[in-house]
Amino acid sequence: MPDMQAASSAPPEFDPARLDAFLRAVLPGRASGPMAIERISGGQSNPTFFLSYPEAGTRLVLRKKPPGPLLPSAHAVEREYRILKALAGSAVPVPPALLLHEADDVVGTPFYLMERLEGRVFHDTALPGVAPHERRAMYFAMAEALAALHGFDWQGAGLADFGRPGNYYARQLARWGRQWRETRTREIPAIDRLIDWLGANLDETSDTTIVHGDFRLGNLMFAPDAPKVVAVLDWELSTLGHPLSDVAFSCLPWHSTPQMYAGIVGLDREALGIPTQDEYIARYCAAAGRAEGPGRFHLAFSLFRFAVILDGIAARAKTGNAAAENAVAVGAMAESFAERADALVAGDG
Repeated sequence: MPDMQAASSAPPEFDPARLDAFLRAVLPGRASGPMAIERISGGQSNPTFFLSYPEAGTRLVLRKKPPGPLLPSAHAVEREYRILKALAGSAVPVPPALLLHEADDVVGTPFYLMERLEGRVFHDTALPGVAPHERRAMYFAMAEALAALHGFDWQGAGLADFGRPGNYYARQLARWGRQWRETRTREIPAIDRLIDWLGANLDETSDTTIVHGDFRLGNLMFAPDAPKVVAVLDWELSTLGHPLSDVAFSCLPWHSTPQMYAGIVGLDREALGIPTQDEYIARYCAAAGRAEGPGRFHLAFSLFRFAVILDGIAARAKTGNAAAENAVAVGAMAESFAERADALVAGDG
């Protein structure tokens, strides 16, 4: 989930020599010469590391479960690996997944490896350093990548058991409402009001696709020299669900400021070349063949869910189980997103 990733000098919480020995055994020829390891800081989900064997020209990414107690079904690297393998070769660009190790004997928790691709990842949705015409094209490329995901034949790919079709929003509201009750770090009355409003205004349509669960610019890799998506990253929250949940979540920058978290409210979006939310949704609908995009319910739910996720990050920080040093600061933004959702349902957003 939320991140502002950068390389970190912090040592890994496992023995690199043990990992090195494992890789030499399972990747003969690719794991030769000295191994370099670099932790990626800022991510709030599964700890991520860049691995390389420069002499062999091997560049890998390792994602592992965090140490310590976790919520049931959280940080499911096994699901990430499965969806990456299923999407390989499809219209949805993903990094090639190499192997999954489900035991704790190598790095202390289960992990998987994938190839490290070349490209640009932006955690600032203003896309600094990009020309306005390319910035606009990148937003539309995001919409088209999401449409490709929602058009993926999940049944033909053997993913019928990847989630439960139908009643998506009812189940999601129950899940995130339960997490709020069990892990809240503070009182946020707006969240309690939202739970009631969302429950009374549920979208009960039965559209079902693979949903990414965290689809946003920061989880896309663009080509080094073109506004083309070369990889969709961070599949930890993927499942079967309602496609408009992804669309609404990807619209959050139009409902938050840069100070809140990766927002574009208050920026000169026309000068920057950033399309309006309506233009972005229209591009998605055209590519996906949908008549309508997300409405007030879908946007409010995404803001609510994000607020609960942010507070959950703060809760993990309190137990010493945060994935990044900025967890407390990130968690403090929960109230801002809840209040945005509250204003939206009141007709003020």
